[in-house]
Amino acid sequence: MSPSLSLLIIPLLIFHMVAAATGTGKGQWQLLHKNIGIVGMHMQLLHNDRVIMLDRTDFGFSNLTFPNSKCRTNPREMVVKTDCTAHSLEYDVAANTCRALFVQTNVWCSSGSLSPDGTLVQTGGFNDGDRAVRTFTPCATCDWREINAGLAARRWYATNHILPDGRQIVIGGRRQFNYEFYPKTKAAENTYSLPFLVQTNDAIAENNLYPFVFLNVDGNLFIFANNRAILFDYNKNRVVRTYPQIPGGDPRCYPSTGSAVLLPLRNLHAPNVEAEVLICGGAPRGAFQQTISGRFTGALKTCARIKITDPNPTWAMETMPGARVMSDMVLLPNGNVLIINGAAVGTAGWEMGRNPVLSPFVYKPKNRVGSRFEVQSASNIPRMYHSSAVLLRDGRVLVAGSNPHTYYNFSNVLFPTELRLEAFSPSYLEAGFSSVRPSIVSPASQTKVKYGEALKVRFQVKGSLARGAVSVTMVAPPFTTHSFAMNQRVLVLEAQDLREVAKWTYEVGVTAAGSAVLAPPGFYLLFVVHQEIPSHGIWVRMV
Repeated sequence: MSPSLSLLIIPLLIFHMVAAATGTGKGQWQLLHKNIGIVGMHMQLLHNDRVIMLDRTDFGFSNLTFPNSKCRTNPREMVVKTDCTAHSLEYDVAANTCRALFVQTNVWCSSGSLSPDGTLVQTGGFNDGDRAVRTFTPCATCDWREINAGLAARRWYATNHILPDGRQIVIGGRRQFNYEFYPKTKAAENTYSLPFLVQTNDAIAENNLYPFVFLNVDGNLFIFANNRAILFDYNKNRVVRTYPQIPGGDPRCYPSTGSAVLLPLRNLHAPNVEAEVLICGGAPRGAFQQTISGRFTGALKTCARIKITDPNPTWAMETMPGARVMSDMVLLPNGNVLIINGAAVGTAGWEMGRNPVLSPFVYKPKNRVGSRFEVQSASNIPRMYHSSAVLLRDGRVLVAGSNPHTYYNFSNVLFPTELRLEAFSPSYLEAGFSSVRPSIVSPASQTKVKYGEALKVRFQVKGSLARGAVSVTMVAPPFTTHSFAMNQRVLVLEAQDLREVAKWTYEVGVTAAGSAVLAPPGFYLLFVVHQEIPSHGIWVRMV
């Protein structure tokens, strides 16, 4: 392990040893900051363990001022044309500090993805930002760079996904029934029609914004919008397969906002790798229109699961412990899914949610039906519209945001603008698991891994090792906003040739994914998991 990585892990480990002393087995919450200055509407973890956050420039003045009296002047701004406060920041996980970043154009309801070299490519937004591309390269002093006309179409509420060749595809957005690619080439300068987005567009409500998009194991894209899904060949601009409508027909996309994940991919070297999608929560059909009229409708409490690689796929329905709308779904290093944030009544949108759901759920996809959900410890902070959550390298989940108002509004409202930053520590971080928790010795963080490469992972376990309960997982860090984590992906690498090499020290062989279709190029968090307890992760780069 490199010295710099050791210095980063030690303070985080000490925190968990102390905080878990009063653990309940249902996870714990920790308040990290009482005021970070902006609403964490969009979040992305970078490979230097910084989290980039953005809200929107037309909330008005934020609570985070630029140093040295720096100001943003924008004659096209709709609220404040000269603004000396920040609307983006970099959060240093280890130091628990924030650095103001300068963003010129409005990033409200935008999208993003990491490029293979770890640069955050952030696209679209509102007003002067709707065709902008912004890039952020991880470094100690870096800031946003902007390309004002980087997109061929206006993108507001669109979804991005990285492709096997390193480009990203940008799909949909308000009144955009098409897609495009970035970076631009002469062969792909324009937009390409996607009639599926027309077919899934509801009058008034839309319900097909921020579509759920996943790269399937055959190289095509699974695209879910409203209550339907297709398998799409973006190279040939054709629909390969149409999936059955989700049972019940209720919408799951914005503003009837549910959430979705591609469940962990396993058996990566099998002749036919299986892929399965889970979609949870949302709002019933008609809920958005009713909420506009002041009638608040209970959210959906169902999840739908489908094996998208089956020849004749069907949806299997499950019931959550409670209804949820606007919640985030975070893939954990052990393959479980954390469902966090959101409300039990209403929809996404200004002032349109009620009854915050303070307790996360953990979903265990390998358990039998009926025993997959576990209710976790509750936060005391409502996380409503414009909340987000991301997994950190130490296994915690960072939670920020919540502002259902047109501006920053801290008083005389049901849910004040929320500037507090907190972390949820799943139960696997409790001190009671210290004897079975693995600790990675090698490879060093930032190691490059080639497709199909055989890799030796060395780790330590202080207690008794259960040899049949060791696995290695790789987690792609997503761009998260509006209840959807774009590019979120977990690969389970099969453990082989597990052997003891010294006291408490073991080595396991794994083979990396064989192609960029299974693992698009870029940075991943690699974890050793022992008896469902993950190590702290290290960064590896697929090349």
